[in-house]
Amino acid sequence: MKDLRQITVVGMGLLGSSITLGISRCFGAVKTVGYAHRAVTRRRARELCVASEISGDLRGSVTGAEMVILATPIFVFERMFAEMRDALGEGCIVTDVGSTKVQPYRWASRRLPKGVDYVGSHPIAGSEQRGVEYARDDLFEGALCVLTATKKTNHSALGIMRDFWTALGCRLLLMSPQQHDRVFANVSHVPHVAAAALINCTKASELSYAGKGFMDTSRIASGPANIWSDVLLANAGNVTRGIDRMVAELLKVKRAVGSGKRKEIERLLEAARKKRAALIRQKLKKKEIIS
Repeated sequence: MKDLRQITVVGMGLLGSSITLGISRCFGAVKTVGYAHRAVTRRRARELCVASEISGDLRGSVTGAEMVILATPIFVFERMFAEMRDALGEGCIVTDVGSTKVQPYRWASRRLPKGVDYVGSHPIAGSEQRGVEYARDDLFEGALCVLTATKKTNHSALGIMRDFWTALGCRLLLMSPQQHDRVFANVSHVPHVAAAALINCTKASELSYAGKGFMDTSRIASGPANIWSDVLLANAGNVTRGIDRMVAELLKVKRAVGSGKRKEIERLLEAARKKRAALIRQKLKKKEIIS
């Protein structure tokens, strides 16, 4: 970490700008360069002073960086890897904050040059809000960050990424890209689909009667459609299998309700209640939530 002089963050949305702010707070001597392709984002980022330098030139922004962090929609990664490759120096580490990992590893292996290491990161932080205006230097305090590695991952680069996210306040977990995508299909990607489906299957004229339970259940449907379509398509196999499992559970309830089987309805609902109660106890024990 002591050798880091410049870190470039590609994408000045909520996550990207929060990373540059966090770097400035935790590594005061490190130069932060933020890249944004939209002029309006660059102007706002400069006004808010979220990085040492704001650039609209991708190659220029990564030149001289010891670490490059992609905070953009997933399906632009491959193009950006290709555009950056000749500007990346020997020993540079490229990472990202995306919520799927198998596909980015494939793109990195094809597009990044030898001597540049890719280590996938997934900090579980943020909100439905988007944009540089919502950036915070403490966004990652207490957040879980999943680091991913393959048999080919450079252990030194992995160690640097571990130290980096720890300094920003994250708790760390290591997974393979395949395990990461399976797990987060079930606990993140499919829930987003379910929230969107709940909103879409409810008549607009009825939504004004929705209470807190409906608002809590559907909250994540507020996420940006372009970001989430990338996530779902990049993890399509795991997501579709997860949707199949959810449909199967819904059909169990449908059959029980349709046939008037009170005991079966209660069994299904009680199983879910107990499972969630165990989850809450676990989160409280780890101090991931506060009672």
